[in-house]
Amino acid sequence: MKKVVKTILVCLVLVLIILQFFSVDLNNAEIRDVADFETETKPSKEVAAILEKQCYDCHTNKTVYPWYGKIAPVSMWMADHIEEGNEHFNLTGWNNYKDKKKDHKLEELIEEVEENKMPLKEYTWTHGNITEEEKESLIKWAKEARTKYKVH
Repeated sequence: MKKVVKTILVCLVLVLIILQFFSVDLNNAEIRDVADFETETKPSKEVAAILEKQCYDCHTNKTVYPWYGKIAPVSMWMADHIEEGNEHFNLTGWNNYKDKKKDHKLEELIEEVEENKMPLKEYTWTHGNITEEEKESLIKWAKEARTKYKVH
């Protein structure tokens, strides 16, 4: 039995070592370009801080990776989450959205935060959870920002 456990552990270590040779594309633009988004939606300093802490890593062109974020298989798992996050809602490309889509994206943000689907639990484990006051501030701001895009 000990020999089987030892063999399994050795195989796992070898797999982890081999995985390090398969790098993923990092989401690491020179700057985190959210100026257009923030200029247009006008978040307060409080809300901008919430967005920075809870949203921008997965929903912009620049992620601030933790030390373990470049170690496989965690790097692969994070890359998948970040890619999916940007596919759904990329704040760097805010000006590429038409007003109807901007309204819809803010509506989705509200729904995801209200339903505790965002930020992802996996993200909050290391970055801290969003408080009820922060949730309320974020939702209130997003609802106000949506009024600019409402199609009449």
